[in-house]
Amino acid sequence: MSLSKDADAFKRTLQRQDFTSWHTQPAANVNTQLVYAVDYLKSTPNPMRLQDIAIVTNAPLDTDAVLLEKFKSHDRIQYDPKTDLYSYRHDFNFRNKAALLTEIQRQTRKGGGIPVRALKESWKEAPQAIEELEKEGDVLVTRTVKDGQLRMVFWNEIKPDEESGGKSVEKEFLDLWHQLKVPNDVDLLRALASEGLQATAAEAPIPKASSTTKKKGKRSVPRQRQVKITNVHLRGEIDLSRDYHSTSK
Repeated sequence: MSLSKDADAFKRTLQRQDFTSWHTQPAANVNTQLVYAVDYLKSTPNPMRLQDIAIVTNAPLDTDAVLLEKFKSHDRIQYDPKTDLYSYRHDFNFRNKAALLTEIQRQTRKGGGIPVRALKESWKEAPQAIEELEKEGDVLVTRTVKDGQLRMVFWNEIKPDEESGGKSVEKEFLDLWHQLKVPNDVDLLRALASEGLQATAAEAPIPKASSTTKKKGKRSVPRQRQVKITNVHLRGEIDLSRDYHSTSK
């Protein structure tokens, strides 16, 4: 039964996707053909035969030894020698809502959330399951400002229940909260002044004196050059540190 479903799904994929536009001219670059094959396998949830991948992507995986070797050695490609099928290795491996929640819990314990896009690549039904988990209070999500699309998901460690006494915030209160507007600077200063308060001024940084600045009024004193005595045998008889000038007659 499962094989027939996979066959029907594969036929629908062939009818739905047109890969001939990729190859208006045959791609001579092996790396380009490799990208076509890997990207297609990434978009399919089920493992596939090598011949089927070659037909859909028009990449000669079954005849080009160099391309096949690159395909097998790709870090995202998994090969099962028992079934002779290839599959794409996603960052996450789950296929139901319970396993999805377990993965979200694991990542949240590590100190971060998960991008919903990455979860969708692993399981196409992930966004819908995340919305269901959000309504049930199991996860917290962040959304894009522009269109409200799911962005990040976190495990809700403090889930409201009867034991802890926590309750979800009522929608009426949320609406009132979001209707509050932050006053502009002028109105804010006026409101503070009416209460006898004033805004705290930011402390200006103290400029540091440049180490290269020289003090005015002081000149460097030239160092006296020491005289090196070479005529050691005359020491004690003539003061060699003095200059002697011949007196003119």
